Amino acid sequence: MRRTRTVVLVWTMFAVVLAAIVVTYSRLPPHELYNVVGHGFVGGGLSRAVVYVNFPLGLAAMLLLLAVADRMSRGQRYAAVAAFVLWAPVFSPRVLSTAYLDARWANAVPAAAVALALVVTLTTPAVRPAHVRGDAARAAVALCLLAIALPWIAAELGLDFVHVPVLGQIFQTHELRVQPGMIVPHPAVHYGDHHGLEATLLVLTALLTSRMLGATRSPRLRRAFGFALALVIAYGLGNIANDFWIEQVAKRGWTTWLVPDVLQPKLSWAWLMIVAVAFVLWLALFRPRHPSRTTPDAASSAIRPSS
Repeated sequence: MRRTRTVVLVWTMFAVVLAAIVVTYSRLPPHELYNVVGHGFVGGGLSRAVVYVNFPLGLAAMLLLLAVADRMSRGQRYAAVAAFVLWAPVFSPRVLSTAYLDARWANAVPAAAVALALVVTLTTPAVRPAHVRGDAARAAVALCLLAIALPWIAAELGLDFVHVPVLGQIFQTHELRVQPGMIVPHPAVHYGDHHGLEATLLVLTALLTSRMLGATRSPRLRRAFGFALALVIAYGLGNIANDFWIEQVAKRGWTTWLVPDVLQPKLSWAWLMIVAVAFVLWLALFRPRHPSRTTPDAASSAIRPSS
């Protein structure tokens, strides 16, 4: 059975990051990382990897389930629904909290959901849209995001740019800085995982899976998948802006104003903006056009300008 290339690519991308997390959190002491207390291979590396599987990998996995849902058998759809239900507890602070990023037994259930999503998405028949437009735009956006994410990629590997020519002048990384509202200096970019990099990978996942939108045959599923893509992109961009602004702007002392934190869903003006931006993106890029005259398989799943 042929697998969907995009699905394999996304899982591979996160597998590489997971490997980096295991290595970095196994070899570095907790005080050089962020909100972890465990150390070593099991208490450090594997523990942090389990939390990472819960989120952001869990969110990417749910998006992949939507991307291939149209090709699932009835049994696979039941399994996909079960995965969504099992993953939902990540929204509880008792399961996942940025204040404590070591694994707990509660993380086992969402991790099982991601494992189930892995099996379902890799055993669903391949989704291959007939025509895809907008790959140049996708590539341009991806390159810009990866350039912004360079300090976070280095930190994921336990590295920095302090003594690196050019990059060390463009980005501040492990230099001691004071964040607005705090007193004690700490590295501008701590070692280990950053929500800015998590958000970057989520946006990349959405960009990749958006190529499959045109192959979704069910109009209702296509609308839901399209809005999910828009919401993940808006959410990701909000978190990228927040993390980058704090580390590369506010910690330089240029301003005390911070881009609002939107990492966790909550009733706030910032989250209202996320939803509003997602709705605009959906209308402009992902909303089905002329469904009565266009078959999904022939439609473009492109990022395209509105007309």
